[in-house]
Amino acid sequence: MSLKEGTFFGVKEGMADSLIKNQVSEQWCLVRKDLRNEFGESAFSSWLAPMAIGGLASGRVKMFVPTRFMKEWILKNYSARIQSIWQEHNPEIKEVCFEVKASCSVDVGGGVKDSYGSETGLFEEERTDRLPVIASNHSLVTVSGVGEISAPLDLRYTFSNFVVGKSNEFAYAAAMRVAESKDILFNPLYLYSGVGLGKTHLMHAIAWHIKEKDPTRTVLYLSAEKFMYKFVQALRNKDTIHFKEQFRSVDVLMIDDVQFISGKDATQEEFFHTFNALIDEGKQIILSADKSPTELDGMENRLKTRLGSGLVADIHPTTYELRLGILQSKISGLGVEVPQEVIEFLASHINTNVRELEGALKRLLAHAELIGRQITLESTKEILKDLLCFCDRKVTIDEIQTKVAEYFKVRVADLRSERRERSIARPRQIAMYLAKKLTVRSLPDIGRKFDRDHTTVMHAVKKVEELMQTDSGISEDVVLLTRILSS
Repeated sequence: MSLKEGTFFGVKEGMADSLIKNQVSEQWCLVRKDLRNEFGESAFSSWLAPMAIGGLASGRVKMFVPTRFMKEWILKNYSARIQSIWQEHNPEIKEVCFEVKASCSVDVGGGVKDSYGSETGLFEEERTDRLPVIASNHSLVTVSGVGEISAPLDLRYTFSNFVVGKSNEFAYAAAMRVAESKDILFNPLYLYSGVGLGKTHLMHAIAWHIKEKDPTRTVLYLSAEKFMYKFVQALRNKDTIHFKEQFRSVDVLMIDDVQFISGKDATQEEFFHTFNALIDEGKQIILSADKSPTELDGMENRLKTRLGSGLVADIHPTTYELRLGILQSKISGLGVEVPQEVIEFLASHINTNVRELEGALKRLLAHAELIGRQITLESTKEILKDLLCFCDRKVTIDEIQTKVAEYFKVRVADLRSERRERSIARPRQIAMYLAKKLTVRSLPDIGRKFDRDHTTVMHAVKKVEELMQTDSGISEDVVLLTRILSS
């Protein structure tokens, strides 16, 4: 999809019409989805989600980021891949540049402020005057008192708009109790769940509630990835004392996706000492992860024990009633009308996670707005055909490894081993490819199942895709295995 040249939002008046805005939004959604799949939820939420579109002119896309620190990190680690992915969706793009803009909002057309914000948590974009699929003027705010170390907090992620059901009521109650109490009741509070079930929403809600209730308390919220980055930076600069002072002087330390430090011995060592220092001083620690402490592979036993020494609260997969409530709350907030039978159909058939559910709703609203097509049960089934088929599959990586091992007459242990013979390496690559295509797991998650990193999975997926174009035998193997796993 190509875009008109010479358009920069808020620069050339009258040029940024609704068609341009819709096309840019559409392409950015596709780029964001690819980035999330490639780099995983932790890296995406920490560094890529806060980016916002600034405009497009002469094949040059401008992106806004909220801090100089984030800009430098993106330029160093992600900018080349962002540009490459964008060019895949629009070959006319020649360059992607980054500019610091604290509010991450851009002036679109006639003065309406649109922001392409984070998609983590239970609720995402809110309504604009014309397009319900584009966010409206929501800021990502840095917690005061700890400078740029603290990650942005999203104003939307509060307790008031978190939909509570049986699957998350315990985690919600625990989070609320910790946020409201001046005493340290549970230390640490450890929240865990799969992707898209609301643990990040609860983390943000706790931080906001504490700051509103007692602005004098210093709250530091960041991802485990950023904790590691700051620690490595301190080592390089020989400034570990300053690092320790920064992290041990807070009243509340909140670290998201703590599973990221699994296997990173030096970072675990420093985190362990920071953890102990804060506990000894009676400071609150709140953590989130994708698994319970005992299931964190690559985490030292002493740290697992510490993580599980407070209150561990898990968020279970959503129930039908909770999904129904989330949809109804979202639709009510947008001020749109959706037939009840469509809402019930979505809640019943899209049960992977809340993010997929909200994505489906936004796609329906986009069709209704852009094409003028009425939302009916029949049109819903047609528009979401690919997503519905995807959600019907419940294949796990373990099942894929088992079926691939049986098919190629090798052991599952061989797929996870260091053996590089082609008789082992090729089935391993095919298993990684199938895991990427048939599951919702991120590349790092898939890599951990094979005792590899995400770059190995990326290489395997690319290699199998190339082989399927040139080797009919490989293509037949993949097609047959896909049928076996999907049946």
